[in-house]
Parts: sequence; C-alpha cells; structure tokens
Amino acid sequence: MAITTNSIANSFKKELLQAGHNFSAAPAGNSFKLAMYTSAATLGASTTSYTTGNEVTSPAGYTAGGGALINTGTSVASGVAITSFSDLSFTGVTLTARGALIYNDTNSDTAVAVLDFGGDKTATAGTFTIQFPAYTTSAAILRIA
Repeated sequence: MAITTNSIANSFKKELLQAGHNFSAAPAGNSFKLAMYTSAATLGASTTSYTTGNEVTSPAGYTAGGGALINTGTSVASGVAITSFSDLSFTGVTLTARGALIYNDTNSDTAVAVLDFGGDKTATAGTFTIQFPAYTTSAAILRIA
C-alpha cells in the first residue's frame, strides 16, 4: 500500500471531456473537498473516488471527508488553462498524514488529484495547513497545456 507520486486521477481526465467537473466560482461551480490519508492508504492515478479507507483521524478539528476547498477561479494564458484552491487549514488537530485526495463533492465524490506529501507530516494539538502552489501557468495545482 502506498500513496504514489502527485497525480491527476485518470477518471478525472475522462470526466472533464464529459463535463463532469465545473470549476466556475461559487455558487455556479461544483464543491471540491480535500481528505487526508495515512501511509497505509493506496492512492494514485487509478483512484476514482473518495474513500474513508485509511483516512486520518483526529480527536478534534478533522472529520471524515476532510475540508471544503475554495476554488480560486480559472484562467488561461500562453495556451495553459489553470485552476487552483485557497490554502486549507485544520486547527486543533492531532494527526499524521502521508497524502491527500482532492475530490468533487458535487459529482458523487469523484477523484480529481492525489497529493503525495513526500513523507509523514504531523500536527499535535495544532494547525495542519495544506499550502497550494501559486496561481500561475507554471505552478497552479491543476494545469492543462
């Protein structure tokens, strides 16, 4: 079992062509969430949907399903379309996470992308923050060239 490198879900690529995901600003767009997982989770490009299997737990500050993401919009420049999310923080948590799954909560919890933290990351009665890369054509979390 492992979380493989950062990857876009293969099912997400197909669903984009079938109009299964809407990254428009709220309230018109879909709702996306981020769930975190332990090193025992098996996540990668073949992941198709959110699962509770090996999701992290915390006595406070984190619940199954993770947290709601705020889409920062969409843009296209130099032939690259991008979208990203605002940073997401879980406060008052005690947990260890190895990676995360971004999924479309509006569209039957379908997988969007797997994030590999590169190792276990912990918080003890503190704040665990997912920092997304800059909203640029060379760094945004989701880019289509």
